Amino acid sequence: MTHASRRALALSLLTGLAVLAGAAQAQSDKTRATLAMVLEPTGLDPTIAPAAAIGEIVHYNVLEGLTKINVDGKVTPLLAESWTTDPDGRSYTFKLKKGVKFHDGEAFDASDVKFSFERAKDEKSTNKAKKAVFDNIARIDTPDAHTVILTLNNADGNFLFRLGENTAVILDPKSAATAATKPVGTGPYTFVDWKKGSSVSLAKWPGYRDAKNVRLQRVTFRFINDPAARVAALLAGDIDGVPRLDAPQAVRQLQADPRFAVTVGSAAGKGIMAINNKKKPLDDVRVRRALMHAIDRKAFIDGVLEGLGKPIGSHFAPTDAGYVDLTAQTPYDPERAKALLREAGVTTPLNVTLTLPPPQYARKGGEVLAAQLAKIGVVAKIENVEWAQWLGGAFKGNFDLTVINHVEPLDYMQYANTAYYWGYDSKAFRDLAARHAAEANAKERARLFTEMQRLIASDQVNAYIFNQSTVGVSKKGLKGLWAHSPIFANDLAALSWQ
Repeated sequence: MTHASRRALALSLLTGLAVLAGAAQAQSDKTRATLAMVLEPTGLDPTIAPAAAIGEIVHYNVLEGLTKINVDGKVTPLLAESWTTDPDGRSYTFKLKKGVKFHDGEAFDASDVKFSFERAKDEKSTNKAKKAVFDNIARIDTPDAHTVILTLNNADGNFLFRLGENTAVILDPKSAATAATKPVGTGPYTFVDWKKGSSVSLAKWPGYRDAKNVRLQRVTFRFINDPAARVAALLAGDIDGVPRLDAPQAVRQLQADPRFAVTVGSAAGKGIMAINNKKKPLDDVRVRRALMHAIDRKAFIDGVLEGLGKPIGSHFAPTDAGYVDLTAQTPYDPERAKALLREAGVTTPLNVTLTLPPPQYARKGGEVLAAQLAKIGVVAKIENVEWAQWLGGAFKGNFDLTVINHVEPLDYMQYANTAYYWGYDSKAFRDLAARHAAEANAKERARLFTEMQRLIASDQVNAYIFNQSTVGVSKKGLKGLWAHSPIFANDLAALSWQ
């Protein structure tokens, strides 16, 4: 062996030892964890911006609400200690936990709840739950520092669930204005730093009311939007887990690897090809129905999601109580699609732009959809955009078609919002939604819920394609990641190394 060869071998051995030493050191530190996320949010205040990625970082960790939605979808107290409801379902009295403080030392009390909800109700509010939740709050009374009485215009059987979503977290008036860049809450973790384009780090807060049961001292969220890179980071040991993998092609490989635990669970997501209802000829229901008939849901789910999903026919998830499977209403039928285009007077080829944000279901799925649409004479020009561009463009109504997974539960009320990005304007739906909101009888509410599903499916507001399963992956010793996603949250206080 030459001197150069011996030197190269020595360097190689030293490098290998260093890697092993680093891995051992990382493995021995049971106070930290690094999790990967697909998307980086544009801000960290979920009460003013729509991205679900915000809640994945701060909800239940930094910021808390009155109630908590658990992994099984059940609602339990959080900042509220208990509550009572009047028989008519329109008045809720919350008793708040005492001795709770914000991370900056400010005391939490009823005035913070009143401030947060009035801020969400304000006419200038950009809270995505404004219409569905906060506009329904007629009065907010605070008879003492630890009691809040919320009186609703209309009874809402989902109200306690909605108060557990990230849109209803409680902020302190003194720190609310800077929550998007430096959130201050009452949760078990404090915000440490945000390295734009890379990561957000949180640290355990010693002043938390249940700090003794919070195991991890520090958690870092890394943003890795390329699915192959996320899997590579897992295999290399650079990250400890991915709560929502979004790389279905790697699931079998990871399931076969003894270093990892893989869970496949349910979620409330509705994967759609959103259609701009205000643009011609997409404003014609026959054209929208043609687009839906051109889509082979099964081929999409098998080819893009590796079978890890269910077909849907309206903007409702199979996890929703009262869900109706309407996929048979718009089966894959290219000939019917072509006939509808002719009936609508559309000359083919019809040129449209298909805007795709980073997740794999969109990028890979967009290619599948473009190929399917081409068979009926619709030429979809693919436009790949980053998440911030999608929020500033398509989500503002500047698009023809786009692919997105709406992960918020019970978000059907967006179809009553004429300003929402897909531009649906239906008095019939708004009337149904209003009747549903005001209805106290459970049987009638269920009937109206079915009618709402059928109406937006009939109007084919969007192309309803898939309900994606949630795949979580973590190193074998990391326990506590949610197996299901009733909401997009990561409950870090539940994590521990074993």
